Amino acid sequence: MNAKILWPDLLIALPTVLLLSLGSIVIYSQDPKFAVQQVIFAVLGLVVFWAISLFNFEIESPLIKLLYFINLGLLAITFIIGFETRGSLRWLQIGPLQLQPSELAKPVLILFLSRFWANHTASWKNIIISLLFVLPFAVLIFKQPDLGTALTIVAIWLSLLLAANVSLLKLASLSLISLCLAPLAWFSLKDYQKSRILSFLSPENDPLGTGYNVIQSTIAVGSGQIFGRGLGRGTQTRLRFLPEFRTDFIFASIAEELGFLASFSVLVLYSILVIRIFKIVRSVSGKFGILVLYGVLGMFFFQITVNIGMNIGVVPVTGITLPLLSYGGSSLLSTMISLGLVASIARYNIKRNTFIDS
Repeated sequence: MNAKILWPDLLIALPTVLLLSLGSIVIYSQDPKFAVQQVIFAVLGLVVFWAISLFNFEIESPLIKLLYFINLGLLAITFIIGFETRGSLRWLQIGPLQLQPSELAKPVLILFLSRFWANHTASWKNIIISLLFVLPFAVLIFKQPDLGTALTIVAIWLSLLLAANVSLLKLASLSLISLCLAPLAWFSLKDYQKSRILSFLSPENDPLGTGYNVIQSTIAVGSGQIFGRGLGRGTQTRLRFLPEFRTDFIFASIAEELGFLASFSVLVLYSILVIRIFKIVRSVSGKFGILVLYGVLGMFFFQITVNIGMNIGVVPVTGITLPLLSYGGSSLLSTMISLGLVASIARYNIKRNTFIDS
């Protein structure tokens, strides 16, 4: 196969491997057992990434519809045979593996909505239809409860709606409708979710309760300074003051133990991934491929922005993992599948005789 076609895959893979390695190292400094599991997930994820990159989803469009209904079914089954962890019913036990269908819903919806918008214009009728496709996923995930992943699903829908060239008038109308529905959304939140949003505005009012996570995270980020306290020497992490330090708040763990330079390096690696995907967009032929790329970009941008934002105290805590860094098999596989889609689009949908400059 033409090396020029394979080249984008390598530039996606390099920052991906570096981020996976950094996450595994930081997790190892906290608990070697979890690090071993994360490395296994990472290796499996890389295999999945390569396998997905070999698959041409443009041709296999019937498979996309099948994946949609399978994933929707898994989400529904979770409420029947799933097991609960820390008050959330999100996981299915499949042999020795624990599967989180809500995470796999992200790349599945990117494919499904991309296929839909590749064949339809952004009319009001089609906007409503696309929303109806997404709504069952968002509602089931929200009911688990998993507000962070539900918001990510909505972000994917919005990203693909924008990529479908929705008019400014329709976009303004949707914004106005969303604003009017905001009070209804507020009353649908659970008490702890409302408390998280309110504590974001003034965490010092309840430093040992709803404001605890934000306060401890910002302390961890600030205490790392330029070079960090040293791997495995972060007091907030090692003494368990920082909650969810392997998942939601791993960025704060990196900032505390490895400092500003490592934190900035994380942002640089994410930027390389995002810029690379944008460059691939400019060289891809076919609406479907472009839509898939924008869907992955929207998902990445939302998760990275919200996760790092809540780690430094500028957005409310919503339980969104940091792609490629946070501990978790389903989350990691979901991210690697999405990056595999990017590599697949670059391989099969790139314009002939086009070379993407590095």
